[in-house]
Amino acid sequence: MLWADEADCTATAQALARQATLGNACIELHGVLGAGKTSFVRHLLRALGVSGPIKSPTYAVLEPYALPGLSIWHFDFYRFEDPQEFEDAGFREVFASAGLKLVEWPERAAGLLPPCDLRIEIAMVDAPSGDAAAQDDTRRRVTFQAETPLGLTLLP
Repeated sequence: MLWADEADCTATAQALARQATLGNACIELHGVLGAGKTSFVRHLLRALGVSGPIKSPTYAVLEPYALPGLSIWHFDFYRFEDPQEFEDAGFREVFASAGLKLVEWPERAAGLLPPCDLRIEIAMVDAPSGDAAAQDDTRRRVTFQAETPLGLTLLP
């Protein structure tokens, strides 16, 4: 799918939020710095009903959110360096519990994470001028890949 602008990102997040099976999914978000992973998560959390500030967990690694009947954990493993950190922080227990897990930079915790249900790859699109060195600030190519039967129910 192609997101021409922020409104397309918001609409995709809102559509995903309406999926009844989302509450127990593990979703991995892949893409380079600045691709829009955290922006997509913010739109999704807003669509689910999270109010107040939505912080990037880049430094904290984990930001939890609690809604009536739904626990959400937003992970960002960008600065993750030591696999022992995963065990010490109790992340294995979090992933084993019910609730929605949103994981940015999952490749930095490779071998420690359970299989995801849905993989989302967000890639910046070259500027329409055709200049390969220029990047468009808003256009994104987004690929969704179901990894489990639950993931199939979440595909757009």
